[in-house]
Amino acid sequence: MNGNESEAMRRLPRTCRTADRVLWFDEVDSTNTVARRLLAEAWPPVDAAGPDVTGTVAAAACAGGAGAVDTGGADAPIAVVVADSQTAGHGRLGRQWVSLPGESSMVSFATVLPQSLVTDSRVNGWLQMIAGLAAIDAMTAVLAETGADRCCASHGPKDDCALMLKWPNDVFLHGRKLGGILLESVMLPAADIPMAGLVIGIGLNLNLPADHLPTDQATSLQLHRAPLPDPLELRDRIAAGTVTVLRSRMRAFAVDPTDYAVALRDETEALCWTLGRRVEARMTDGSVMWGVATALNPDASLTVCADDGVDHVVRTGDVGVL
Repeated sequence: MNGNESEAMRRLPRTCRTADRVLWFDEVDSTNTVARRLLAEAWPPVDAAGPDVTGTVAAAACAGGAGAVDTGGADAPIAVVVADSQTAGHGRLGRQWVSLPGESSMVSFATVLPQSLVTDSRVNGWLQMIAGLAAIDAMTAVLAETGADRCCASHGPKDDCALMLKWPNDVFLHGRKLGGILLESVMLPAADIPMAGLVIGIGLNLNLPADHLPTDQATSLQLHRAPLPDPLELRDRIAAGTVTVLRSRMRAFAVDPTDYAVALRDETEALCWTLGRRVEARMTDGSVMWGVATALNPDASLTVCADDGVDHVVRTGDVGVL
């Protein structure tokens, strides 16, 4: 084990034992950018991370058995890209996500699925939901394991004490945004079975004090759960748990996407903060619609009953809860 691998193992021991590959940076422009390049180059040696990665030139690597994209076996390989600080991160619709060491978790997960599945509009909307559910599953398990699953004393028992999903890509807690998820696809070089790479960027506010929150609609885990582990340990536990859940959920989705989509719909409905609430939908064509989110559809789209009584199906765009 070289010095870089030792550093990754020191900072992310659980993740290194769980993932096929782990890249760690003290500072990077965007973990999703690194993950996309990793997939496009078929997971080359870490030295090929490239000069366009800002911050530390050499990344610490913990490599498992996946030196290249491997489509064999029941499970696709999963690589993890982690940064202590991110200077040019972004979420959906180009929103900026800048973070400081110890305050947030900035982790991107890279994997592969058959291209036919990733491009199938009948079911591919559920990939975003799988990412959100995996993040919630991992956090819930870690909080229970570490004894930090008790809601903070400043709140009485409420329905919104649970981790929830705001359609389509935010993790909510106490009615505020705890984190965001950005899913991106990468078309890979031709192979016997055409494959597509998936990059799942998950940003979570873990240790931000209230006066560091970017907006009054944001929140941080430390404001609601206690006692939390050390920030580095907490990040490592959540990242490792997310790898485990993603493997399981992606396997189930690849084996039978149609049936698994039915199960995902039931599960997501129970955790969807958006359903039944008044929303503002900003569409990709620039139009804005107000109404109530009434249904999560079989293709993972959202039905909104507008103020004029007409139902609209929202597949892309930004839906905010009012």
